[in-house]
Amino acid sequence: MVKNVLLFLPHGFETYEASVFIDVIGWNHVDGDGSTQLRTAGFTREVASTFNQRLTVDLLFDEIRVDDFDALALPGGFGEFDFYREAYDERLLALIREFDRRGKLIASICVGALPVGKSGVLKGRRCTTYNQKDRIRQKTLAGFGADVVNEPVVEDGNVITCWGPATGMDVAFRLLERLTDKPRADFIRGIMGFPVE
Repeated sequence: MVKNVLLFLPHGFETYEASVFIDVIGWNHVDGDGSTQLRTAGFTREVASTFNQRLTVDLLFDEIRVDDFDALALPGGFGEFDFYREAYDERLLALIREFDRRGKLIASICVGALPVGKSGVLKGRRCTTYNQKDRIRQKTLAGFGADVVNEPVVEDGNVITCWGPATGMDVAFRLLERLTDKPRADFIRGIMGFPVE
């Protein structure tokens, strides 16, 4: 059975953080067991990223059917590129709540945890986010009622969060492991040239 990942791209998303999900899920689809695939979505058909790269998404927000997906992936982005305007959009927050309500996986990188926190999903749950620049983003996340821990990657139930770009690939592999199993995730790690634990 194929497991489907929805990669939601708010305006100002960070390209590297989106690409780790695209690559890991894609490598498993092509060179692994073929059990995963990924679709992108946004509020507009063309989404401008941090540093103004542009990506055309597969689905517009109104075309998303939660039933079609097993996981939601959220990259972070830069405030300087207006990331929070769409990351904090109530429509996305409601989507996050619906994925959580159904017990579906939610994986975020860096400040991608902030809309998860703002949605209310992280109240009383362990999580983390970007920890540089006086930990201001971690303080913001704590302000949403989250139990913020200063660790590289944190899993609590169906939610995976991490510090930032340096730990993004770990989140993508953990998501793959949760969608399949550890041997399959380790196989993809190995053929991509990453150390296998």
